[in-house]
Amino acid sequence: MKAIVIDQYGGKEELKEREMPKPTLMEGEVLIELHATSVNPIDWKLREGYLKEMLPFDFPIILGWDAAGIVSEIGANVSTVSIGDRVFVRPETTAQGTYAEYIVTEEKLLAKIPDNITFEEAAAVPLAGLTAYQCLVNFTHLNKGDKVLIHAGSGGVGSLGIQIAKSLGYFVATTGSKKNEEFLKSIGADIVIKYDQQDFEQEFKEYDLVVDTMGGDIQDKSFQVLKKGGTLVSIVQPPDEIKAEKLNVNAKYHWLIPNGEQLKKLADLMEKGKLKPVVGSIFEFSEQGVREAHALSESHHAKGKIVIKIK
Repeated sequence: MKAIVIDQYGGKEELKEREMPKPTLMEGEVLIELHATSVNPIDWKLREGYLKEMLPFDFPIILGWDAAGIVSEIGANVSTVSIGDRVFVRPETTAQGTYAEYIVTEEKLLAKIPDNITFEEAAAVPLAGLTAYQCLVNFTHLNKGDKVLIHAGSGGVGSLGIQIAKSLGYFVATTGSKKNEEFLKSIGADIVIKYDQQDFEQEFKEYDLVVDTMGGDIQDKSFQVLKKGGTLVSIVQPPDEIKAEKLNVNAKYHWLIPNGEQLKKLADLMEKGKLKPVVGSIFEFSEQGVREAHALSESHHAKGKIVIKIK
C-alpha cells in the first residue's frame, strides 16, 4: 500500500512516499480502506522530534491519527460493522498512522459516518472533536447556561468545541481575529473577543470553564477569567497547579483518549445538523501535498481542519 513515512526526525522534507505492507487483522479489529485523513499539530510535533520521549516509536513512522473510509475486512468477533460500511475513527497512537491507504483499528473505537457527511468532513472530526468533547465534559459538570471560554475558535479543536458546547446548552465565548468574527458567530459563539484588538482577560469574568488551546501567556492570563471553583483544561501544556490552588480553581492537562462511544455521540450531532465539520483546506495524498499540509498547520493560521484526500 502507498504511505507517507518518516525515517528520522526533522523537517517537512522527511515526509516521503513509500510502499508499505498492508496491515493484517487480529481478533476484534477492522481493516479500513482510507478515503481521507487530516493533519493535527501532534503530527508535525512528532515529526520534528518534540514528542520522542513521550512516544518513543521505531522508524519508519507513519504519522496521522484521523481516519475516514470504508470497511474492507473484519476480524473475528467483530459484530457492529460490516464490509462496505462508511466509518471514521481516532485510532490508538501507534507508529502505524493514517497517512496510508489502509489502517487496522479496534472495532470499539469506530463510529459510522452519517449519510449527510462526506469522507473529508468525517476525517476532520475524530482527534479534534474528541479532544474538544472530553475537555468540555470529562473534567467538570456544567449546567445549561454555564459560561465557557474556548481559545482560538477558528482552529480545529476550537471550531468543533464551540459547536459541541452550544449543543450542550452552554454560553460560549471565544478568541479570534477580526476577519474570523462573523465565521465564529455563525458556528455558535455568543461572544468573540478579537485578540488583536482586546485583552480577553479584561473582558471575561466569572467563567465556569476555559479550554486552553494556546498555552504560554494565554494560559496564564486565562486564570483571571475563572470564577472560584472553575476549571481550566489545557491541551497544550500542564497548567500551574500552585497558582490554581491559590486562586481556588481547578487546572488540568488533557491528552486525548480514543473513545468510540464518544465518537458515536459526535456522529449523532452531525447527523442532526448540530455539528458541522469545518474543512479549511484539502491537500492531495502525495509527498508534496502532505508537506504543504504540514507547513500550513505549523503556521498556526489554518482555519478549520486541514484534510488530506486519499481517494
